Amino acid sequence: MKPLSNNELSMFCGQMSMILHSGISSTEGLSLMAEDSPEQGKELLESLISNMEETGIFHQSIRDTKVFPEYMCNMIQIGEESGRLDEVMSALSEHYEQQETISRSIKNAITYPFIMITMMLAVILVLIVKVMPVFNQVYEQLGTGLTGVSKNILNLGILMNRYAFVLVLLAGVLAGCFLYFTFTEKGRNQFFRFSSKLPFTQKFSEKIAVSRFASGMYLALESGLDTDESLEMAARLADHPVLEEKIAKTRALLEEGQGFSEAVSESQIFDSLSTRMISIGCKTGAVDMVMKQISLQYSEDINERIFQLISKLEPTLVAVLSIIVGLILLSVMLPLMGIMSGMG
Repeated sequence: MKPLSNNELSMFCGQMSMILHSGISSTEGLSLMAEDSPEQGKELLESLISNMEETGIFHQSIRDTKVFPEYMCNMIQIGEESGRLDEVMSALSEHYEQQETISRSIKNAITYPFIMITMMLAVILVLIVKVMPVFNQVYEQLGTGLTGVSKNILNLGILMNRYAFVLVLLAGVLAGCFLYFTFTEKGRNQFFRFSSKLPFTQKFSEKIAVSRFASGMYLALESGLDTDESLEMAARLADHPVLEEKIAKTRALLEEGQGFSEAVSESQIFDSLSTRMISIGCKTGAVDMVMKQISLQYSEDINERIFQLISKLEPTLVAVLSIIVGLILLSVMLPLMGIMSGMG
C-alpha cells in the first residue's frame, strides 16, 4: 500500500477523533469505518483491525502498516499513553488539513505558469515551424528571400523539424517531471527542499516551513508535551536548512537556561508580532493556542502571496507572448510590405 495523502490522513484522523470522543473503542471504531470504506481503504482498515486484535496497541498497529507518517505515529503514541488520544486525533486532523491546503496552493502556483508557458511555446513553435516557411516561399516567388532575423528564425524552424523526435522526447520528460513534482507527495517534498536553496524562493519556502513547524508545535503541546519535547518533535517537520539552524539555536539557548519565548525571540524563528504572541502565551499558559494561531496566519499569508503571484503572472505571460508573436510576424511582414510598395 502506498503512503496516504494529507487529505486521506486528515479524514482518517477526523473520523477516529469523533469515534473516540463518542466513547467507542479504537477496534470497534475501525470496524465501523471499514463497513463504509471503498475496497482500497477497507484493506488498510482490516489490516489495522487485525493488528489491534493481536497487540491491542493502536499506535503500534498504525506504525506497522507503514503508510502513516512517522510523526503521526509518534503523536498517536503520546496521545495513547497520556489518555488524550481523541484530542490528539482531532489536532492531527486539523494539522493535515492545513498541510493539504498549503500543498494545494503550491500545486496551483506551479500548474498555472507551466500551462501558460507551454501554450506560449506551442504558439511560437507553430509560427517558426509552419508559418515562417510559407512566408519564405512567398519571398522566393518574388525573387528574393528572408534575411537577417527572419532568416535566423527560419533556420531555427528547419533545425527543429530535423530534430523533432528529440524535442518531443524532451517535452515528454519535462511533462513527466512536472507531474511528479506537482501531483506526488514525494515529488512536492523534493521540490520544496530544492526551492529552499534558491535565492528568489528561499524566503517563501521558509515561510511554508515555519507554518508547518508552528502547526507541529501546536499539535505536540496539545498532546501534553512540554515546550522542550514539543520543540524536538516539531523540528522533524521543518525540512528547511535555515529553519533547522534556527531551531538548533533555540534548543541550545533552552539548554543554557533561557525561557522558551526568549530563546524563540533570539533565534528569530518567527516575525516580531508572532514572537510577542508567544511571549504572552507563555505568561498565560496558552502557548499551544498561540502556535495554532501563528500557523493559521502564516498559512493564510502563503495563500495570499500565491494568489497575488498568479494574478500578476497572468497578464505578464500574455504580454510576453503577444510581444514575441508580434516581433516574429513583423520580421516577415515588414519586408513583404516594402516589396509590395516598391512594386506599386
